[in-house]
Amino acid sequence: MEVSTAPPPSRTRKTLKKQRLETVAAYQFGLSFLFLSVFLSLLLLLLFTSFWSFSVLYLAWLYLDWDTPSQDGRHSEWIRNWTIWKHIRDYFPIKLVKTAELPPNQNYLMDAHLHMITCSRAFCNSGTKNQHRLTLWKHKAFVRLVLGHRASLVPVYSFGENDIFKVKAFATDFWQYCQMSFKKLIAFAPCIFAGCSLFLADSWGLLPFVMPITTVVGRPIQVPSLNPTGEEGDHYHVLYIKTLEQLFEEHRESYGVLASTHLTFL
Repeated sequence: MEVSTAPPPSRTRKTLKKQRLETVAAYQFGLSFLFLSVFLSLLLLLLFTSFWSFSVLYLAWLYLDWDTPSQDGRHSEWIRNWTIWKHIRDYFPIKLVKTAELPPNQNYLMDAHLHMITCSRAFCNSGTKNQHRLTLWKHKAFVRLVLGHRASLVPVYSFGENDIFKVKAFATDFWQYCQMSFKKLIAFAPCIFAGCSLFLADSWGLLPFVMPITTVVGRPIQVPSLNPTGEEGDHYHVLYIKTLEQLFEEHRESYGVLASTHLTFL
Protein backbone atom coordinates (compact mmCIF):
# COMPACT_ATOMS: atom_id res chain seq x y z
CA MET A 1 0.00 0.00 0.00
CA GLU A 2 1.31 3.40 -0.92
CA VAL A 3 1.82 5.53 2.17
CA SER A 4 2.27 9.24 1.81
CA THR A 5 4.45 11.34 4.09
CA ALA A 6 2.39 14.45 3.28
CA PRO A 7 -0.45 15.42 5.65
CA PRO A 8 -3.71 13.98 4.25
CA PRO A 9 -6.81 16.17 3.93
CA SER A 10 -8.99 16.36 7.04
CA ARG A 11 -12.42 14.73 6.93
CA THR A 12 -14.08 18.16 7.10
CA ARG A 13 -12.37 19.14 3.82
CA LYS A 14 -13.22 15.89 2.00
CA THR A 15 -16.16 15.57 -0.32
CA LEU A 16 -19.05 13.32 0.68
CA LYS A 17 -18.13 10.92 -2.13
CA LYS A 18 -14.54 10.70 -0.90
CA GLN A 19 -15.67 10.00 2.68
CA ARG A 20 -18.00 7.24 1.51
CA LEU A 21 -15.31 5.59 -0.61
CA GLU A 22 -12.90 5.62 2.33
CA THR A 23 -15.56 4.12 4.62
CA VAL A 24 -16.37 1.29 2.20
CA ALA A 25 -12.64 0.59 1.68
CA ALA A 26 -11.94 0.39 5.44
CA TYR A 27 -15.02 -1.76 6.02
CA GLN A 28 -14.15 -4.35 3.39
CA PHE A 29 -10.55 -4.47 4.64
CA GLY A 30 -11.74 -5.43 8.11
CA LEU A 31 -14.28 -7.93 6.83
CA SER A 32 -11.68 -9.66 4.66
CA PHE A 33 -9.75 -10.64 7.79
CA LEU A 34 -12.81 -11.42 9.86
CA PHE A 35 -14.26 -13.86 7.34
CA LEU A 36 -10.98 -15.56 6.51
CA SER A 37 -11.60 -18.10 9.27
CA VAL A 38 -15.14 -18.64 7.95
CA PHE A 39 -13.71 -19.39 4.51
CA LEU A 40 -11.24 -21.91 5.92
CA SER A 41 -14.01 -23.59 7.93
CA LEU A 42 -16.13 -23.79 4.80
CA LEU A 43 -13.31 -25.53 2.98
CA LEU A 44 -13.22 -28.23 5.63
CA LEU A 45 -16.99 -28.67 5.55
CA LEU A 46 -17.00 -29.03 1.76
CA LEU A 47 -14.77 -32.09 2.09
CA PHE A 48 -17.81 -34.00 3.37
CA THR A 49 -20.15 -32.88 0.58
CA SER A 50 -20.48 -33.46 -3.15
CA PHE A 51 -18.32 -30.35 -3.66
CA TRP A 52 -15.28 -31.96 -2.02
CA SER A 53 -13.21 -31.48 -5.19
CA PHE A 54 -13.10 -27.68 -4.62
CA SER A 55 -11.49 -28.18 -1.22
CA VAL A 56 -9.03 -30.76 -2.56
CA LEU A 57 -7.95 -28.48 -5.42
CA TYR A 58 -7.46 -25.53 -3.09
CA LEU A 59 -5.52 -27.54 -0.52
CA ALA A 60 -3.33 -29.00 -3.28
CA TRP A 61 -2.55 -25.51 -4.54
CA LEU A 62 -1.86 -24.36 -0.98
CA TYR A 63 0.60 -27.21 -0.52
CA LEU A 64 2.44 -26.48 -3.80
CA ASP A 65 2.48 -22.73 -3.11
CA TRP A 66 3.51 -22.98 0.55
CA ASP A 67 7.09 -21.65 0.11
CA THR A 68 6.19 -18.74 -2.19
CA PRO A 69 6.04 -16.09 0.60
CA SER A 70 9.60 -16.97 1.68
CA GLN A 71 10.81 -16.86 -1.95
CA ASP A 72 10.03 -13.20 -2.62
CA GLY A 73 6.33 -13.85 -3.24
CA ARG A 74 4.46 -12.64 -6.30
CA HIS A 75 4.67 -8.98 -7.24
CA SER A 76 1.72 -7.41 -9.04
CA GLU A 77 1.96 -3.72 -9.90
CA TRP A 78 -1.67 -3.86 -11.00
CA ILE A 79 -2.84 -4.86 -7.51
CA ARG A 80 -0.40 -2.50 -5.78
CA ASN A 81 -1.84 0.43 -7.76
CA TRP A 82 -5.48 -0.22 -6.84
CA THR A 83 -7.13 3.01 -5.71
CA ILE A 84 -8.71 1.23 -2.74
CA TRP A 85 -5.38 1.24 -0.87
CA LYS A 86 -5.26 5.03 -1.05
CA HIS A 87 -8.78 5.25 0.34
CA ILE A 88 -7.80 3.01 3.28
CA ARG A 89 -4.73 5.17 3.88
CA ASP A 90 -6.77 8.37 3.94
CA TYR A 91 -9.59 6.95 6.10
CA PHE A 92 -7.62 6.89 9.37
CA PRO A 93 -5.34 8.62 8.05
CA ILE A 94 -1.99 6.79 7.88
CA LYS A 95 1.33 8.62 7.83
CA LEU A 96 4.85 7.30 7.39
CA VAL A 97 7.82 8.81 9.25
CA LYS A 98 11.38 7.80 8.37
CA THR A 99 14.13 8.35 10.92
CA ALA A 100 16.92 7.24 8.58
CA GLU A 101 17.53 6.70 4.89
CA LEU A 102 17.27 3.17 3.51
CA PRO A 103 19.48 2.84 0.41
CA PRO A 104 17.59 0.89 -2.28
CA ASN A 105 20.62 -1.22 -3.17
CA GLN A 106 20.46 -3.10 0.14
CA ASN A 107 18.14 -5.75 1.55
CA TYR A 108 15.95 -5.13 4.59
CA LEU A 109 13.63 -7.09 6.84
CA MET A 110 11.00 -4.86 8.43
CA ASP A 111 9.14 -6.31 11.39
CA ALA A 112 6.17 -4.02 11.95
CA HIS A 113 4.64 -3.49 15.39
CA LEU A 114 2.11 -3.00 16.89
CA HIS A 115 -0.50 -5.36 15.40
CA MET A 116 -4.19 -5.04 16.06
CA ILE A 117 -7.28 -6.89 14.80
CA THR A 118 -6.98 -6.41 11.05
CA CYS A 119 -3.55 -7.87 10.59
CA SER A 120 -2.34 -11.25 9.32
CA ARG A 121 -0.56 -11.76 12.65
CA ALA A 122 -3.79 -11.01 14.44
CA PHE A 123 -2.97 -11.29 18.11
CA CYS A 124 -4.47 -8.66 20.39
CA ASN A 125 -1.23 -7.25 21.74
CA SER A 126 -2.95 -4.36 23.47
CA GLY A 127 -6.49 -4.45 24.70
CA THR A 128 -6.88 -0.95 26.07
CA LYS A 129 -5.65 2.48 25.17
CA ASN A 130 -2.11 3.49 26.11
CA GLN A 131 -1.03 -0.09 26.78
CA HIS A 132 1.70 -1.27 24.45
CA ARG A 133 2.70 -4.93 24.78
CA LEU A 134 4.53 -7.09 22.30
CA THR A 135 5.02 -10.85 22.31
CA LEU A 136 8.60 -10.89 21.07
CA TRP A 137 11.01 -12.63 23.45
CA LYS A 138 10.18 -16.08 22.07
CA HIS A 139 10.07 -14.97 18.44
CA LYS A 140 13.61 -15.33 17.06
CA ALA A 141 13.10 -16.86 13.63
CA PHE A 142 13.15 -13.48 11.85
CA VAL A 143 16.62 -12.77 13.28
CA ARG A 144 18.02 -16.09 12.04
CA LEU A 145 16.51 -15.36 8.63
CA VAL A 146 18.34 -12.03 8.39
CA LEU A 147 21.66 -13.49 9.54
CA GLY A 148 21.71 -15.87 6.61
CA HIS A 149 20.55 -13.53 3.84
CA ARG A 150 22.68 -10.36 3.93
CA ALA A 151 19.88 -8.11 5.11
CA SER A 152 19.47 -5.45 7.77
CA LEU A 153 16.86 -5.49 10.51
CA VAL A 154 14.60 -2.45 10.51
CA PRO A 155 12.35 -1.82 13.56
CA VAL A 156 8.97 -0.34 12.67
CA TYR A 157 6.34 0.84 15.15
CA SER A 158 2.83 2.10 14.41
CA PHE A 159 1.34 4.54 16.91
CA GLY A 160 -2.44 4.69 17.08
CA GLU A 161 -3.16 1.27 15.59
CA ASN A 162 -4.25 -0.11 18.95
CA ASP A 163 -7.02 2.50 19.12
CA ILE A 164 -8.93 1.66 15.93
CA PHE A 165 -10.97 -1.02 17.75
CA LYS A 166 -12.16 -1.48 21.31
CA VAL A 167 -11.27 -4.88 22.74
CA LYS A 168 -13.14 -6.48 25.61
CA ALA A 169 -10.77 -7.14 28.50
CA PHE A 170 -11.55 -10.17 30.66
CA ALA A 171 -10.49 -10.93 34.20
CA THR A 172 -8.58 -14.10 35.00
CA ASP A 173 -11.31 -16.65 34.46
CA PHE A 174 -12.37 -19.48 32.18
CA TRP A 175 -12.58 -17.25 29.10
CA GLN A 176 -9.03 -15.98 29.52
CA TYR A 177 -7.86 -19.57 30.03
CA CYS A 178 -9.52 -20.48 26.70
CA GLN A 179 -7.84 -17.52 25.00
CA MET A 180 -4.38 -18.52 26.18
CA SER A 181 -4.94 -22.18 25.32
CA PHE A 182 -6.01 -21.20 21.83
CA LYS A 183 -2.97 -18.94 21.48
CA LYS A 184 -0.59 -21.75 22.41
CA LEU A 185 -2.23 -23.93 19.78
CA ILE A 186 -2.24 -21.62 16.73
CA ALA A 187 -0.18 -18.56 17.86
CA PHE A 188 -3.00 -16.02 18.23
CA ALA A 189 -5.81 -15.53 20.68
CA PRO A 190 -9.51 -14.99 19.87
CA CYS A 191 -10.99 -11.82 21.26
CA ILE A 192 -14.20 -9.80 21.30
CA PHE A 193 -13.79 -6.45 19.60
CA ALA A 194 -15.93 -3.68 18.18
CA GLY A 195 -15.64 -0.52 16.15
CA CYS A 196 -18.29 1.93 15.02
CA SER A 197 -21.41 1.26 13.01
CA LEU A 198 -21.54 1.71 9.25
CA PHE A 199 -24.93 3.44 9.47
CA LEU A 200 -25.56 4.64 13.06
CA ALA A 201 -23.20 7.14 14.66
CA ASP A 202 -23.76 6.04 18.27
CA SER A 203 -23.86 2.28 17.72
CA TRP A 204 -21.16 -0.39 17.59
CA GLY A 205 -20.08 -2.24 14.47
CA LEU A 206 -17.11 -3.58 12.54
CA LEU A 207 -15.94 -0.32 11.01
CA PRO A 208 -12.61 0.86 12.49
CA PHE A 209 -12.63 4.11 14.44
CA VAL A 210 -11.12 7.08 12.65
CA MET A 211 -7.82 7.36 14.51
CA PRO A 212 -4.56 8.71 13.05
CA ILE A 213 -1.95 5.98 12.57
CA THR A 214 1.69 7.02 12.35
CA THR A 215 4.19 4.39 11.29
CA VAL A 216 7.72 5.24 12.40
CA VAL A 217 10.55 3.47 10.57
CA GLY A 218 13.71 3.16 12.66
CA ARG A 219 17.37 3.00 11.74
CA PRO A 220 18.50 -0.26 10.14
CA ILE A 221 20.54 -2.64 12.26
CA GLN A 222 23.48 -3.90 10.24
CA VAL A 223 23.70 -7.67 10.53
CA PRO A 224 26.61 -9.74 9.18
CA SER A 225 25.94 -12.54 6.72
CA LEU A 226 26.83 -15.83 8.40
CA ASN A 227 25.48 -19.16 9.49
CA PRO A 228 24.14 -18.11 12.87
CA THR A 229 24.85 -19.89 16.10
CA GLY A 230 22.45 -19.72 19.02
CA GLU A 231 24.53 -17.07 20.80
CA GLU A 232 24.79 -14.85 17.70
CA GLY A 233 21.07 -15.10 17.09
CA ASP A 234 20.33 -14.19 20.72
CA HIS A 235 22.72 -11.21 20.52
CA TYR A 236 20.96 -9.60 17.55
CA HIS A 237 17.56 -10.50 18.93
CA VAL A 238 18.30 -8.57 22.14
CA LEU A 239 19.81 -5.72 20.11
CA TYR A 240 16.65 -5.52 17.99
CA ILE A 241 14.40 -5.38 21.07
CA LYS A 242 16.51 -2.61 22.62
CA THR A 243 16.48 -0.62 19.37
CA LEU A 244 12.71 -1.01 19.04
CA GLU A 245 12.25 0.11 22.65
CA GLN A 246 14.39 3.17 22.01
CA LEU A 247 12.35 4.00 18.90
CA PHE A 248 9.17 3.86 20.96
CA GLU A 249 10.60 5.99 23.77
CA GLU A 250 11.81 8.69 21.36
CA HIS A 251 8.50 9.11 19.52
CA ARG A 252 5.72 8.14 21.94
CA GLU A 253 4.84 11.66 23.16
CA SER A 254 4.76 13.03 19.61
CA TYR A 255 1.93 10.66 18.73
CA GLY A 256 -0.35 10.76 21.74
CA VAL A 257 1.24 8.25 24.11
CA LEU A 258 1.81 9.32 27.71
CA ALA A 259 5.42 9.82 28.82
CA SER A 260 4.81 7.36 31.66
CA THR A 261 3.90 4.58 29.19
CA HIS A 262 6.58 2.05 28.38
CA LEU A 263 6.85 -0.69 25.82
CA THR A 264 6.44 -4.09 27.47
CA PHE A 265 7.87 -7.27 25.94
CA LEU A 266 6.40 -10.67 26.71
